[in-house]
Amino acid sequence: MSTAAEAADVAEAPEAPGYRARRTLPLRVEAVRQLRRRRTLLMGGVLGALPFILIVAFAIGGTPDGGPGGGERVTLMDTATASAANFAATCLFVSAGFLLVVPVALFCGDTVASEASWSSLRYLLAAPVPRARLLWSKLVVALGFSLAAMVLLPLVALAAGAAAYGWGPLELPTGGALATGDTVPRIALVVAFIFVSQLVTAGLAFWLSTKTDAPLGAVGGAVGLTIVGNVLDAVTALGSWRDFLPAHWQFAWADALQPDLEWAGMAKGAAISVTYALILFAFAFRGFSRKDIVS
Repeated sequence: MSTAAEAADVAEAPEAPGYRARRTLPLRVEAVRQLRRRRTLLMGGVLGALPFILIVAFAIGGTPDGGPGGGERVTLMDTATASAANFAATCLFVSAGFLLVVPVALFCGDTVASEASWSSLRYLLAAPVPRARLLWSKLVVALGFSLAAMVLLPLVALAAGAAAYGWGPLELPTGGALATGDTVPRIALVVAFIFVSQLVTAGLAFWLSTKTDAPLGAVGGAVGLTIVGNVLDAVTALGSWRDFLPAHWQFAWADALQPDLEWAGMAKGAAISVTYALILFAFAFRGFSRKDIVS
C-alpha cells in the first residue's frame, strides 16, 4: 500500500474509543526495550571498563612523562595521574575522537533499522503508532542513551581516579590548576560539549536508520562518514573551509580546561553541530513520513 493510500485510510478511519496518538509508544516503554538489549549492556560495560584499563596501563608503564614538543593533547595525557579530575579529563580526551562516537552511532543508527530487520516496524505502525510519534520516541531515547554513555565514562573515571590517585585540583597542561570545587562543573561542561558535538553523528545515524533495513549499515555508515569528516579536517589545504566541518571543533572543549573559561570555540562548534543535526533529523522525519513500509 502506498503512503498516500495509508494516509487516506488513517484520515478516514474513526478513532477507537480512548485512543490518543500521544500515548502510543511511551518513552518509558521504549527506554526499557532498549535498555534490555545486549548491545546496550555491552557498550555500558566497555565504557565502564575503560578507566580501569587505563589505570592498569599506567601502573604497568609508569607515570606518564612529558613528551617532546608536546601540544595540548600530549601534555593533557602527561597530567593523567595527578588527580581524579585529571584522570577523568584524560579518559574523555582519549575516547572523544572515536570511542564515544560508537555508542552514539549505535543507539541512533540501530533504533529504527533494527525494527525493520526484525519485520516488526509495520506492526508498530499498525498498532497504530503514528510515524512521527514513533520516530520521536526512538530519537529521544537514543539521544538519552547516548548522553548516558558519555556521562558514565567520566563518573566511573572520577571514582576510579579518586581511589587510585586521590582527589585534588585539576592540574592544567598550560600550568596552574583549577580549584577542586571547579573541577566537576568544568568536566560537566566538557561532557555537555562532547554530546552536542556528536549530534552530527546522531543525525547521520538516525537518518540512515530510516533509509535502510540493515542496522549495521546505518551504524557503520555514520561512523564512516564521521571518520571522513576527521580526515577532511586534517587537510590543511582546505583552509578556512575546515571551519564548517564539525570535526574541526571536536576538541574545542579544551578551552574549558583553562583558568579563564573560553566560550568562542565551543560556541562555534556547538552552532555548527546543531545546524547539521537539525537538517539531518528533518531529512529523517520527512523521508520516513513518505516511505512505504514493507518490513
